[in-house]
Amino acid sequence: MNKMKIVVGLSGGVDSSVAAYLLQQQGHEVIGLFMRNWNDASVTLEDECPWIEDSNDALLVAKKLGIPFQVIDMSELYKERIVDYMFAEYEKGRTPNPDVLCNREVKFDVFLETALSLGADKVATGHYARLDSFSNENGEDVYQLLAGKDNNKDQSYFLCQLNQKQLSKALFPIGELTKPQVREIAREMELATADKKDSQGLCFIGKVSLPTFLQQQLKAKEGEIVEIFSDFAEYHKEKPEFTSKLEELEFLSAKINYKKSDGKVIGKHQGAQFYTIGQSKGLGIGGHKESCFLISRDMENNLVYVGEGRNFPGLYRKALKIDNSEVHWIREDLRLKNGESKEVLARIRYRQPLEKATLYQFEEGFFIEFENPQSAIAEGQFAAWYVGEELLGSGVIS
Repeated sequence: MNKMKIVVGLSGGVDSSVAAYLLQQQGHEVIGLFMRNWNDASVTLEDECPWIEDSNDALLVAKKLGIPFQVIDMSELYKERIVDYMFAEYEKGRTPNPDVLCNREVKFDVFLETALSLGADKVATGHYARLDSFSNENGEDVYQLLAGKDNNKDQSYFLCQLNQKQLSKALFPIGELTKPQVREIAREMELATADKKDSQGLCFIGKVSLPTFLQQQLKAKEGEIVEIFSDFAEYHKEKPEFTSKLEELEFLSAKINYKKSDGKVIGKHQGAQFYTIGQSKGLGIGGHKESCFLISRDMENNLVYVGEGRNFPGLYRKALKIDNSEVHWIREDLRLKNGESKEVLARIRYRQPLEKATLYQFEEGFFIEFENPQSAIAEGQFAAWYVGEELLGSGVIS
């Protein structure tokens, strides 16, 4: 690789620190840039002011490596593009993924533009993902986003909304390494972040209680928790005869619209918008052999529906639908045309093992049909699809 000027997004964690060190070792001119994200002390957990601590750690790493360092304030942008989006999605009863949005809207958009304006050739981050490229028949470079070598830490899913232009300017220096190897390098180099714990919180505010966070803008409103039982008629009805694959996929991906009369009221909640599909903790339900899981939310009537046990039939669906406007292909050259299908591996959330599935493209929408039914398919989440190690595209579940 020719010597380049590379801006590294130093986040104050061990991964980005080692990314900067590795690039420096390869002889590149490295600049450390720390993004100050949106922060509201009223919702982070006690004694946590993540951005100040993180920026100090990033500064210590930059000093140790002897590279230029600066902080850019992106708090307003975060508020506008990520935080407000999250509030709006939860209010609609959807489950957003801020980390995916953060990469698409901030790190590889405004942050990337800022880096390029500083004369950088590329931007590097501490993601556990890999890049490859080849030339197509027109001599154009086609970039491939590959899973990180560390199966436990693969973060390609968080990059599933990036495009060819963004990938052409990206580097993921630690993608070939495992987390223990990254920590070992950091210890050998005596970097301040070597033994720092990974952040567990939302991408922009550290550790946070989600209901507390959401209650800043979404008002609490008492509603009822309705338990649905496994003998519910909808779970046992005969599968109809289908006249087309499209008709079958529409059927398999359809949500059940429960009514209060379908089950039994077993408790109260503080607002349907504060809960997510598949959630079992924080529902305050007792008197059951197994935990109850949230299977549906009726936002209009502020009702939450639950079923007992992680194998409860109402938790599972075999297919999902994505509106055509929400389908994103990293590999545009592989985009399906109407009527086409493709066998892939897919996941509907980070760290979920990849599952065998088939993609179907129709004028009426894009469908993913899984070999095995999937638990807790939630509207607003991103489904991502792979062939082998390569992530080809993603879309927002509708």
